[in-house]
Amino acid sequence: MTLGSKIAWDDTVLPFQLDASDMRGRVARLDGVLDGILKQHDYPPQVEALVAEMALLTALIGQTIKLQWKLSLQVQSKGAVRMIATDYYAPQAEGEPAKIRAYASYDAARLTPGLPFDQVGEGYFAIMIDQGKDMQPYQGITPLAGGSLSSCAEAYFAQSEQLPTRFSLSFGKSSEPGVAEHWRAGGVMLQHMPKASPFAAELQGRGDILNADDLVSGDTQENWNRVNMLLETVEDLELIGPTVTPTDLLVRLFHEEGPRVFDAQPVEFGCTCSEERVRNSLSIYSAKDLEKMTTEDGRVTADCQFCGAHYDLDPKTLGFDAENPPT
Repeated sequence: MTLGSKIAWDDTVLPFQLDASDMRGRVARLDGVLDGILKQHDYPPQVEALVAEMALLTALIGQTIKLQWKLSLQVQSKGAVRMIATDYYAPQAEGEPAKIRAYASYDAARLTPGLPFDQVGEGYFAIMIDQGKDMQPYQGITPLAGGSLSSCAEAYFAQSEQLPTRFSLSFGKSSEPGVAEHWRAGGVMLQHMPKASPFAAELQGRGDILNADDLVSGDTQENWNRVNMLLETVEDLELIGPTVTPTDLLVRLFHEEGPRVFDAQPVEFGCTCSEERVRNSLSIYSAKDLEKMTTEDGRVTADCQFCGAHYDLDPKTLGFDAENPPT
């Protein structure tokens, strides 16, 4: 594999279809995106791994949706890692990259030496879709369960969308010869599109958490089981690269399923914060309210958790009764 082809597949999401089994999917490779996200904070290793997994899920899921503006994934828990939040912003024009940002909130004193998902306690996994102005946002929630964030995402699609979904992910720090250590991640997302089985409806009526196997039967179940068995043969280095291209990976895994690929979507780290947005968020406050937010130096400050941007503002220019609003 040449350096040029390696670079071409970094930070991309490749859509594909398996014609023989009526499935669709995505292959994602993240490199610079993860570096951009994780360098904003000095996360402990367990938290880094959770943020990396969440960013990879966001890239895969975001590319499956006909999105006009923003997809958000969020974990809220009572564990040491209290929250993980990610955003996927759709490209504004054809050929432009999608943008991803992410951050986590955690209690360092409660972290344990265990697995990353052990740091997440009771809580929920949520997917939110906002198509922009004059559109009603959508939100779906499922309990945290299954031993990984990808398992939570699979449960969400089974429970909220009744779509059999499978993720196979790999992520970690890469130490290639002659290259500075950095994060890499890669994964495959598979989805089948059958109608939910009567058994699925019965389970949902009991309040149980559905999984993909509850949604398939007959020929659909045979196809689903076969393709999942093929996916289980994938190796970590095939997922994260850089020695195997996504197209070669699909041929290796699914050559008998008739794989077809479509245009790859580039992704990059990006944040939408700005001084204007900060001012707009503070426009609902009175001068008296803003006094409580003012520092000893007579300034109102704000920091973006996603990108680390720092905003230092004159309180007299803020709020609905600003004396000197900016022009």
